[in-house]
Amino acid sequence: MIVFDLCCAAGDHRFEAWFASSDSFGEQQARGLINCPVCGDGDVKKAVMAPRVGAKSNRQALAPPPAKPGAGEPSPDLVRKLLADIAAKQAEMLPQSRWVGRDFADAARAMHEGRAAEDLIHGQASPEEARSLRDDGIAAMPLLVPIVPPEAAN
Repeated sequence: MIVFDLCCAAGDHRFEAWFASSDSFGEQQARGLINCPVCGDGDVKKAVMAPRVGAKSNRQALAPPPAKPGAGEPSPDLVRKLLADIAAKQAEMLPQSRWVGRDFADAARAMHEGRAAEDLIHGQASPEEARSLRDDGIAAMPLLVPIVPPEAAN
């Protein structure tokens, strides 16, 4: 198997692909079987790439540099404190916004388009609805700490 860095002519998108051999790449390219995964362009060529050269077998691998003091994973206590701070800030902000439930995406879009007054809202949106809002330039973000919808609370 061989890996090639490839790029398309339309958007100059770079990506890599595996082939059985260099000839296999040429055959697939000639048959129009290789397309850019970003834009779908079929005019794909090999991109310039650095060769992969293995280390000599008589050389020892270099040891990784020693870790700096304080580097690495945060302590469990720090993680607990940060999560508690996030939850407290979210709990402080939620009463200032209006629950719109499953109508979140529609409500956010209506405000963005000027069909509804600007307001602070929170609610539920599917991943597809959230992507659509983002793609349309509508600012929305998930709550970092899950909440219980008002109709489900005791």
